[in-house]
Amino acid sequence: MIKVLVIDDDPIVQLILSRALRKQGYEVSMASNGQEGLLKARQLQPALVICDWMMPVMDGLQVCRQIKSDPKLLTTFFILVTARGAVEDRVRGLDTGADDFLSKPIELVELWARVRAGLRLHQVNQALQDQKQILEAELSEAADYVRSLLPHPLKGEVEIDTRFIPSKQLGGDCFDFYWLNPDELVFYLLDVSGHGVGSALLSVSVLNLLRSRGLQAVSFTSPASVLTALNDTFQMSQHKDLYFTIWYGVYHRQSRELVYASAGHPPAVFTTPQQTVSLKTIGPPIGMLSDIQFFEDVFRIPGPGSLYVFSDGIYEINQSDGHVWGLKAFTELLAQQAVCQGSNLKQILYRLRTVGNQTSFGDDISILQINFPGSLPSLG
Repeated sequence: MIKVLVIDDDPIVQLILSRALRKQGYEVSMASNGQEGLLKARQLQPALVICDWMMPVMDGLQVCRQIKSDPKLLTTFFILVTARGAVEDRVRGLDTGADDFLSKPIELVELWARVRAGLRLHQVNQALQDQKQILEAELSEAADYVRSLLPHPLKGEVEIDTRFIPSKQLGGDCFDFYWLNPDELVFYLLDVSGHGVGSALLSVSVLNLLRSRGLQAVSFTSPASVLTALNDTFQMSQHKDLYFTIWYGVYHRQSRELVYASAGHPPAVFTTPQQTVSLKTIGPPIGMLSDIQFFEDVFRIPGPGSLYVFSDGIYEINQSDGHVWGLKAFTELLAQQAVCQGSNLKQILYRLRTVGNQTSFGDDISILQINFPGSLPSLG
């Protein structure tokens, strides 16, 4: 049975409304003031509330404001009863969150019509809310699946720490790292365009292809060769117009050389207490253009230091002043962390949350911190 809550301090109005609504088959509850009505609304979670504007303890506008701010009452339809006929009063009520009005004295035919209309909208909103919850559950499952595929932090002579924080919409971030052989360490991070399950699935497809070394006739120690093969394989015209950016690097243990290439991706940032270096090559995102040859570059690790590889969601943060925080500010933050030993991703993410004063992000947050040793290791 559909629940309707009537909030009014006039016993006569309560009696008239309760009889009229029960006659239509609704389950009706009553409250004599705003505070009692708000308590019952939270307990009963009615489909519709009919509330008088002028009441002691808490007036109708205050009740409306509280109900509309409660996530559990998000779809409750709110009708404000008033003798006020001025346009500015109705505007004030609508701005507060009221969905409809009933004028005093109440006409029963009008009451029934407005209640029926309100309940139709409630049902539509409830269906949309149910679909939203289903979608959020699916996105959460997809995020858990992506997270389960990501590698655990790497320990040893070269250490890698990671963070992956999916957005509510779920993006297409993914990363991996592994030793190809005792001398060569591969690590990469990619970011698929768009949001949702489709972007995540493409990201996982690329991850699995690279992890299984399924690209034919490709040297995985050559970043340019890998990116060129990926571009040939994942043209956006064949993947629902989705493309992705990627940063791919190979660290050569004996020579301390880092060979890298990027495709439309933010630069990786290498930091020591003495210097900060951005590492990026020119090239479009994977899949955007066909017949593209990618190029690689070489950076020699000068000594102990950290390399950060990340997606753009980590710095494209809206600040309270309306401006985007940006890559320059994030690079400066990484430089400030260079004096710290070991992983400092916890401190970095804490700073990110303070930048936007937020607990969640509009895009996926992914970052690798690769800590290199200070002297040439032995192959033993």
